[in-house]
Parts: sequence; structure tokens; C-alpha cells
Amino acid sequence: MDKITFTKFIIDPKIFWSNFILLGIFILIGFGCSHYMELEGHYVTGMNNQIVWGLPHIFAVLLIVIASGVLNIASISSVFDKKLYKPLAPLSALLAISFLIAGLAILVLDLGRPNRLIVAMTTYNFVSIFSWNIFLYSGFAVVLAAYIWTMLDREVNKYSKFMGTFAFGWRIILTTGTGSIFGFLVAREAYSTAILAPLFIVMSLLYGTAVYYLVLRIISKFHNTYIPKDVLDNLKKLSVMFLFANLYFLGLYHVTNMYIAKHWDFEIFILSSGGIYTLSFWLGQVIIGIVLPIIILSSNKFGTHLALTIASFLILLGSFIAMYVIIIGGQAYPLTIFPDHIIIDSSFYDNVVHSYIPSIYEFGLGIGGVALALIITLIGIANFKFLPTMISSSHSSEPSDKTTGS
Repeated sequence: MDKITFTKFIIDPKIFWSNFILLGIFILIGFGCSHYMELEGHYVTGMNNQIVWGLPHIFAVLLIVIASGVLNIASISSVFDKKLYKPLAPLSALLAISFLIAGLAILVLDLGRPNRLIVAMTTYNFVSIFSWNIFLYSGFAVVLAAYIWTMLDREVNKYSKFMGTFAFGWRIILTTGTGSIFGFLVAREAYSTAILAPLFIVMSLLYGTAVYYLVLRIISKFHNTYIPKDVLDNLKKLSVMFLFANLYFLGLYHVTNMYIAKHWDFEIFILSSGGIYTLSFWLGQVIIGIVLPIIILSSNKFGTHLALTIASFLILLGSFIAMYVIIIGGQAYPLTIFPDHIIIDSSFYDNVVHSYIPSIYEFGLGIGGVALALIITLIGIANFKFLPTMISSSHSSEPSDKTTGS
């Protein structure tokens, strides 16, 4: 494995263009939904003065978290010098930049007035975590582009390990910043704890691994490639390890909240009396997103491919529900304006659990963002040599169509 050859995505043009057009339609739908919300105002959404981050933010934050976590495969290769993962590293970096761009696109289009981005780019409040994240997100895209360049170009390949290490450090800081967006919101009992930063880091590792496997599986299906058993076994072990880490930090987050007196009422709400939020937490985030994948991956009744496929789908379903619980559930719980005082219900929604029903326009924008991430990936693998030829079983490129890296 001293030398690894890479090739473009070899696929029937009809299949390529049918997928390209399908993804393009979803992107147009997402843009159309965003345009409609911009023209009519956010009253056409399910968001209100109490819940200001809705379904688009769930999609956006999840895509950004996945962007950080999916780079884990490349990081294991570069930072920890695991040769098994070197053939898989370029695709890992491509997925990272694709999901990052998609997540940021949703955030921009959900501003109501996208021209507000100019204000965000020219006026900085360095005591705000949001300002920090502007630099973290845009900087991460630049770092990823440079990292991909060093992996695929033989002339600069010697800098690949350095860029991989740099990207690893940057993505840890980036995910910490994403978790800190919520951790620094001291007014809300659901947040206001530093545990959210490491929780988001382990969530990113878990979700990114699941996405990487599913994308690799789909590519291998169309590209007619064979994924070695040792790669599958390692991805399976990584998934189990990240699942237990996720379960641990999720438990630590809630135990910490129980220890903080002012968060006790919120914990009762989210764990037992929160209705749809309690159900989403236990059934969606915990059972579907963590417990069932652990059981499936630990069982000998499933083949490795089948176990990883089912578990990865469950993890991604659980990831969406987890973001729903964190973002929507955290806002739905009423603010404590006057601590240690009894607040009666009023027409200003004091002491009332806020309701939120997302609109079709919010969902359309979110799905459009996912389609954007996938179409960037599709264009990338079809035009550049991101896929290793060493795992191919039936397709191989001519010598003139290969790039060699180390």
C-alpha cells in the first residue's frame, strides 16, 4: 500500500444523468421554497417569536455536524497513519466539503433576507459565538480544499499529512464551536452547559461514519466495486465505539443538567412530561439512534454489510430526531424570566410550552440542502479521481487515467 491509484466514478451515463436531474429538481424545489419564504415572510413557516430556529436549522446544523464527522476517515489515515484508510481518505474529504457547503447554504437561505449575510461578513462581534463560527466554517472549507489538493496531486502529496493534521484540529474546534452555540445560551435551561461541546463532537463522529459508509456502499453498488472485509470490520468497530461514546456523553449531559438546580424542571420536561419531545428523546434519539444500532452491530445474526447498512440508516434517523429534540425541544420549554417566582400564564406565552409545526416550505428547503450535498459529491467523483482502484473488482482505468498518491 505504498502507492495507491485513484480513478473517476465509472457509471452508465443514463444512470448518472437521471440521478443528476433528480437531485437538481430537489435543489430547485429547495430554492423555490426559500424564495417563497423570503417574499411572503416567515409567517408562512411554523416558526414564531418563541421558536425562531425551525426545521431548516435542524437540517443545517446536522449537515455541518456530519461534515465534520465524515472527515474522520481521512483523519485516521493522515493523523494516525492508518494505511488501511488511505484509499478512502479523498472521498472522505470530498464528502466533508460537500456537506459543509450544503449546511451553510441552508443557513443563508433561511435568513429571510439573504443579503443580511453581507452584514455578518463585514461586521463582527467577537464576544459572540456566531461571529467565531463564520471564520470556523469558511476557514474549514479552505482547509478542506487544500487537503484534497495535497491528497490527489503528486507534486504536493508530501504535505498531505500536515494538511490532514491541520484539518483534524480545525474540525474539532469547528464542532466545539457548533456545540457552543447552544452551550453559551445561558437564558435557556436546555442549553447553558459546556458538556454540549464534547457531545456534539462525538455526535459528529458517529453521524459522519454512518454517512460515509452509506455513500461508499452506494458508490460500490453502481461502480461495481468490492469493499475489503477488513475495511468493513473497522468501520463496524468505529461505529460501535462512537455509539457508546454518544450514549455516555448524552447521559453525562442530562446528569449534569440534573445537578444544576435551575435546569431540574427542564429535565423533568424532556425526560418525562414533555409529550412529543419526551417521546422523540427516548424512542428516537436513544432507542432508534443508539440502542438498536448497538444491538444490530453487536449481533452475529447479520452479515457485516447488512448490519452496517441497517445500523447506519437508524443512526441517521436518530440523528435527525436528536437535532429536533435539542433545537426545537430546547426552544419549546418556556423561558424562566423571573427565577424563584411563580409565573402565571398570559397572552405573551409566559410559562407555556410553545408549539411548533413545520411547514412544507421548511422541509423543502432542508431536502434541497441534502440534495445539494449529494450532487456536489456526484459531480466530484465523476470528474476527479477520488475513488481508489485498489478495491475495484471489475472496473479499472487505463494507465493514463490514474493518479498516484501515497
